[in-house]
Amino acid sequence: MIKLIATGLYSGYGRPFPGTWGTLPALFIALFFIQGNQVTAVTLAIITLFLSIWAAGKAELIFGHDAKVIVIDEWAGMFVSILFVPYSITNYIIAFILFRLFDVIKLFPARQAEKLPGGWG
Repeated sequence: MIKLIATGLYSGYGRPFPGTWGTLPALFIALFFIQGNQVTAVTLAIITLFLSIWAAGKAELIFGHDAKVIVIDEWAGMFVSILFVPYSITNYIIAFILFRLFDVIKLFPARQAEKLPGGWG
C-alpha cells in the first residue's frame, strides 16, 4: 500500500523524468475530477499534502531518501498549484508546466526543504 501511494499509483516508475510522469495523473484528476470546484480542490490538496508527508516518510525506508519514484509530493504540489488558477484545460496545463519547471530548478527554500528528514523533505 505504501508503494502504491508513494509512487502515485505507480506513475513514479515512468521513465525518463519520473517526476513529470508522476505528476501527470494529478493533472488528469484536477482536469476531470476537481473541474474548478474550490471545495474539492482545497480538500484534495490538504488530504494529499498530509498523505504525502506520511507515505513519503514510510517509502523513504523502502526506496531511500528522496528517491525519484516517490511522487506523491508532486501530486500534492500540483493540487496546491491549481488552487489559485481559474479552471480551464489551458490554465491547468500551464500550471502543470510551471509546477514542473519550478520543481526542477528548485528555487529557495525548496532545495533546503529537501534536506528535512522523512516525509517532510
